[in-house]
Amino acid sequence: MSATSTPTTATSASTEAVRNDAAALLPELQRVRRDLHQHPETGLVLPRTQAAIIAELEGLGLEITTGTDTTSVVAVLRGGTPGPTVLLRGDMDALPLTEYTDLPYRSENGAMHACGHDLHVAGLIGAVHLLAARRESLAGDVLFMFQPGEESWGGAKIMLDEGLLEASGSTPVAAYGLHVFPGKRGVVTCRPGPVMASSNSFYVTYRGRGGHGSSPWRHLDPIPAIAELTLALENMITRRTDVFDPAVLSVTMLGGSNARNVIPETSTLGATVRAHTVATLDIIERECLRLAKGIGDAHGLETTADFTRVYPPTINTADNVDTLIGVVGDLFGADRYENMVNPMMGSEDFSFVLEKVPGAFAMIGASIDGVDPEDTPSNHSPYVVFDDRVLADQAAVLAQLALTHLNSGE
Repeated sequence: MSATSTPTTATSASTEAVRNDAAALLPELQRVRRDLHQHPETGLVLPRTQAAIIAELEGLGLEITTGTDTTSVVAVLRGGTPGPTVLLRGDMDALPLTEYTDLPYRSENGAMHACGHDLHVAGLIGAVHLLAARRESLAGDVLFMFQPGEESWGGAKIMLDEGLLEASGSTPVAAYGLHVFPGKRGVVTCRPGPVMASSNSFYVTYRGRGGHGSSPWRHLDPIPAIAELTLALENMITRRTDVFDPAVLSVTMLGGSNARNVIPETSTLGATVRAHTVATLDIIERECLRLAKGIGDAHGLETTADFTRVYPPTINTADNVDTLIGVVGDLFGADRYENMVNPMMGSEDFSFVLEKVPGAFAMIGASIDGVDPEDTPSNHSPYVVFDDRVLADQAAVLAQLALTHLNSGE
């Protein structure tokens, strides 16, 4: 199939073979996942995780490169005949969080795979094995992206800057990622358009003139200004942004004096800002900075304000979501896909990839049996537990997405 062709699903026989082969891989994928879970690493430098991935890819005939500024792993699988490239991604890093589960392979090093990235790595390794066994039927290449530093480090952006999209010799025509979350095991949810929000930070410092709390008229108190700004920001969201293009601004940090009888020299505010469109984000950034300066001036204070765009919104391409829906239906039946009605307010740095390559980022349920997902701990909780039997489904979906784009019909 050429790069300009519309993807078509493989035959039912080959789809069944992918599903069966993925099921056969499950014990090995669980072994990999549980080892990673027991030994999590955080941030951009994950040497043990990188070594474990490379060891699992050994002997598969891949072109493997590693990052310079991160411990990323990029692997290229060359198909039997020339053609386009499809990118499949799994993030690698854990959170700086003490684990409180009773799993026999729980982490005890002060970090935790509380967002399921250990499953993402193992699931992508499974897809590598499935596709390597079918390389001769691929009319094109598969680019596997093992990414550190998703949790606020922007590892995807660093990998792009290091040449990720040129690794196979051609820019990918499609990019896909799967993320586990509480939900019925193996049920995939997705939507076209915005699927996750942008992540942005807003910090303000007001500088006045500190002194004794008993005589505020002798000083220049920055506390009333920071309190006024806190309320003004909440009101701004409801009065300056479109209710049908939702945004969230949460003030999560406030600072001043450490003593009740001291008027501080400075007061500080920190907030997280989420939006699904750049247009709304532009409004919020402008209004945040305007409010901070205006309130500071009204109180006679020196104002320092900084608005930083951390991750852009994650935007799915409709055609790629349709491809995903077809793949899930062919593999497991139509009841294993559910449309995501509303986008999520969490953020994801796979958004940097989807800014450059059409694709889809989807969720796959991984709750344990017999537990209502609504009542279970969520991602980023020290108590969250994912059922790693979902790994076979992850591997099958990722592999079949690549096969759908690249299958030569052999």
